[in-house]
Amino acid sequence: MVDKALVEYLESFLTEKRRERFKNILAHRTNHFTVATEDVYQLHNTSAVMRSCEIFGLQNLHVIEEINTKNIDREIAMGAQKWVDLNRHHSVEKCISQLKSQGYRIIATTPHNNSSLLEDFNVTKKACFFFGRETEGLSDIVLKQADEFLKIPMYGFTESLNISVSASIILQEATRKLRNSKEIKWKLTEKEQWQKRMDWCKQTLKNHELLIGRYNSELR
Repeated sequence: MVDKALVEYLESFLTEKRRERFKNILAHRTNHFTVATEDVYQLHNTSAVMRSCEIFGLQNLHVIEEINTKNIDREIAMGAQKWVDLNRHHSVEKCISQLKSQGYRIIATTPHNNSSLLEDFNVTKKACFFFGRETEGLSDIVLKQADEFLKIPMYGFTESLNISVSASIILQEATRKLRNSKEIKWKLTEKEQWQKRMDWCKQTLKNHELLIGRYNSELR
């Protein structure tokens, strides 16, 4: 349970502009959608996907690293690593199992398998968009366990897009539909928002450990 008084104490060391920025961004954050990348090889692709998640308001990104293990490229992520929660998985099956236990549909992004068009995608239920490796695409494990297949309409000779471009297109359209809905409860819960306020204070205040120690000592 987050100590709300501690959060407010830490926020008192932020500028009013920063506090308002947190408030405005949290109002648009969601866990209704999330993204999973499966053994993406190019470091800049995973970093760019994280950047897209942050821009379109997704709080969590899942990275499956059965084969390829990479760190986030800070220059490409452009600071998104501070604000998006990165969940690392060493097994695609365990990742899928965890996501399904949290109520997420597994959406395999692929131009094949009689995929639904992006414009027809139903946003009412929680969903995790899976993106595969640059050359091979998604594994058979994901394709067999997927609840739905999704594709971006394409009209040229080339039938594939860079993973980060695909993620941006899908997230922009899916979150647009989500925000236009008046029935879907897509925003973070109050508890989740307090947790993010705490996390973001720690990301912002370099001396947060000292401040937390001071706060705790004042309670004694």
